[in-house]
Formats: sequence, C-alpha cells, structure tokens
Amino acid sequence: MPDIRGSIPALVTPFRDGKVDVSALERLVEWHLAEGSHGIVAVGTTGESPTVSKDEHKDLIRRVVELVNGRVPVIAGTGSNATAQTLDMLQAAEAAGADAALIVTPYYNKPNQAGLLSHYRVLHDNSTLPIILYNIPGRCVIDILPETMAEMARWPRIIGVKDATGSMERVSKQRALCGRNFLQFSAEDAAALGFNAHGGVGCISVTANVAPRLCAAFQEASLAEDLKLARDYQDRLLPLHSAVFLEPPAACVKYALSRLGLCLEDVRLPLTPVTAETRQAIDRAMATAGLI
Repeated sequence: MPDIRGSIPALVTPFRDGKVDVSALERLVEWHLAEGSHGIVAVGTTGESPTVSKDEHKDLIRRVVELVNGRVPVIAGTGSNATAQTLDMLQAAEAAGADAALIVTPYYNKPNQAGLLSHYRVLHDNSTLPIILYNIPGRCVIDILPETMAEMARWPRIIGVKDATGSMERVSKQRALCGRNFLQFSAEDAAALGFNAHGGVGCISVTANVAPRLCAAFQEASLAEDLKLARDYQDRLLPLHSAVFLEPPAACVKYALSRLGLCLEDVRLPLTPVTAETRQAIDRAMATAGLI
C-alpha cells in the first residue's frame, strides 16, 4: 500500500490556446517535487476534470505518472456520476501506473446509501488500485454517512477519504468506526490544523498549488504535533486559504500561478478568469505568505 499523507496538491490542468499546455504541466510537476509536496492528485476537480475530454483525462494521468516517476505517490482523479465511466477511467489510471485513485461521490443523480455502496463495490472489485473516497456534500448534495463509510473501510482497497464535510466531529467519528489505519484527508485547507488534531493525516489541497513548500512544512509540523510551529504556518497561510476560494479554485490558482510565471490563467468554460477584486485579494495573500 502506498504511503500517502501530508500535503498533496490537487494539481491544476494548465491550458494554452484551448489545449493542454504540456510544457507547463511538466514545469508544475517538477516544481512541486522540488518544493516538497508529498504527493500529487492528477485531474481532480481542481484540475477541471469536468471539462477535459476522456482522452485528455487519460493522457494527463499517464503524463503525470511518467513525470513523477515514482518520486511521490500519484493519485488519479477518476470519479464521475456514472459507474461505468468511472470504472473505465479507474482502469485507465491503473494501467498508467497511478498509485491510487480519488473517486468523488456521484453528483446530480443523488444515489442513496445503498447506491453508494453498490457504486464503490463495482469499482473496488474491478481494479487493484487503492481508492480514496471523496465526500463533498456541498457540491454533490449527497453524503457518505460514517456507518456507510465504515462498511466500505472493511473492503481491502478502500483506504481513506478526502473529507469536505467541514465537520471536525466527523473526523473523530470516522476514526472510531473505520479504524485508525483508515486515512483521512482534509479537503479544506483552512481547517487542516483542526482536522489533523482529530486524526487526519494530511490535506488534498488547493492552496498547495500556489504555496507547496509552506503547505508541506505546515503538514510536517502538524503531523509531528508541533502545534506552535503549525499555528505559525497557519497564520501565514490563512489569507491565501481564503483568497483561493473567493471564486472557483481552479481560476484563482491559475491566476496565482501566472503571477509566479508557472502557467497561464486560461480556464475552460463555464469557468472564467477571476475578477480584478479577486486578483487584488490573491496578490495581498501571496505577499503575506512571502510568495511575491
């Protein structure tokens, strides 16, 4: 089982002239590795997975796996709201050599708990990749209840959850029901300090796209239970945690990365570049973090 923990950026997908910017992708991956990120999520929702084609999606996973070349775990975003489509992407990620898959709950069609169990059981039983559940009720309007998660945690390859419920109590309850070896990752950068205190092992992060070294250092301090140092990093990063969620995170992050000369701002519709007010807020937050 891959050792997955710490600061894991949910990597953006850089575009240029409407196409994937392969040079920028290579630049971003190497930068993250040099800056100390502990893993990379390829083509999650921050990577604009809803607007890349199936072929682009598979190619992006393959490229990231090849670029990383085993230096840190690569977690492939493979979720959709159709089980067959998710399975196709999961098996492609397995063939590409990904270390694990991040699979969001099926959005819009709102399966019940039995439907969630059936969906993830098909995926689990038809691939050998470890699976991290992605539970984000605010976007998908469904919630993997802790008791349902506990049942899945008994399956050999359901190894953890990216939790976007915003509930610190939920972390402790899932720890009790799913066991201490079940990996829990915060989906909310600003809440990662409290999340880890309750038993989390890291953050699948938006902010780490922009401040990978600081986010990695924060996670290392937090997981070492050096609360004073972790709080110092939290104070430095908090304005950035807030700024990159003022508008859709992919657009905010790409603006910030354009300020660092790492990729263009280009996003795909229905996303649009961020407003002038948001740019100013991101600039101020990056200055507070010492990035510009």
